Amino acid sequence: MHIKCRKSWEIPESEITPHSVYCNRRTLLKAMGFAGSATLMSSILQAATAGFPSNPNKSFDDLETTSEDLATSYNNFYEFSTDKQAVKSLSRNFQTEPWTLEIGGLCGKPQTLDVNQLASSIGLEQRIYRFRCVETWSMVVPWDGFPLKKILALAEPSSSAKFIKFSSFYRPDEAPGQKSKWYPWPYVEGLTMEEAANELAFIATGMYGKPLPPQNGAPLRLVVPWKYGFKSIKAITKIEFVDTMPTSLWMALAPDEYGFYANVNPEVSHPRWSQAQEKPLGSWFGKVPTKMFNGYEHEVGGLYKNLDLRKWY
Repeated sequence: MHIKCRKSWEIPESEITPHSVYCNRRTLLKAMGFAGSATLMSSILQAATAGFPSNPNKSFDDLETTSEDLATSYNNFYEFSTDKQAVKSLSRNFQTEPWTLEIGGLCGKPQTLDVNQLASSIGLEQRIYRFRCVETWSMVVPWDGFPLKKILALAEPSSSAKFIKFSSFYRPDEAPGQKSKWYPWPYVEGLTMEEAANELAFIATGMYGKPLPPQNGAPLRLVVPWKYGFKSIKAITKIEFVDTMPTSLWMALAPDEYGFYANVNPEVSHPRWSQAQEKPLGSWFGKVPTKMFNGYEHEVGGLYKNLDLRKWY
């Protein structure tokens, strides 16, 4: 008899909405440009047939997912607006085709890749993760994409690389929020090499079985589910392997409030509010207790055994 022992962060399979095919981004996005409904449906079906599978990874199942409408209409993306509910409309015409990812720094194989070719060659899977914003709201999202460690395998970082630095785009003509002088654009984030190699670190190319919409970080975003959401940088254009800790946008803007690690920790308050509880989007039951490392302590706690987490908000 085969007995499956679920990991601590797994979600019951019965609660997963299955998506058997992840459509090729370029084909589907072109299809979405057709005006006639019959032509549109035909084109989308052709895109799905021409696409490639995004198989649900049964090791990454957890909880009931947040509704797609909520997860795609309540977004922090200051490049477009500080108003969460305005981001969707303001980013609607953001151009994500063509898009390339530059990989460089301290690595053996620096390269520039077309994101569609990268996604089709590297293989995609679906993972359902908890997502916790530093503002104390949360959601559960089915992401399509691939483990970040696959990028490490492609690049072959050198032993002198201690951190991985991510950079987003800078196009103020398309992203009105980038005209603001308050923020040190472009958005920059970083991880340690050990964090980047952890099995939970993920590069998302889609959500809910569809390509990422612009407001959620198309075409590539980082997802690190044990950290606060601002660490999950959107619309990535460059990945660099470096030997010194990157200064993220929020570290540069408010160093007294935002640290490099930014691990979810209910025992350490933000300077202006408690992190002990969170409000799941769409929930009728009010706030719920926040879990250490957002519920992923077993998988990532060992990364920080030598750190005083009270000092690394």
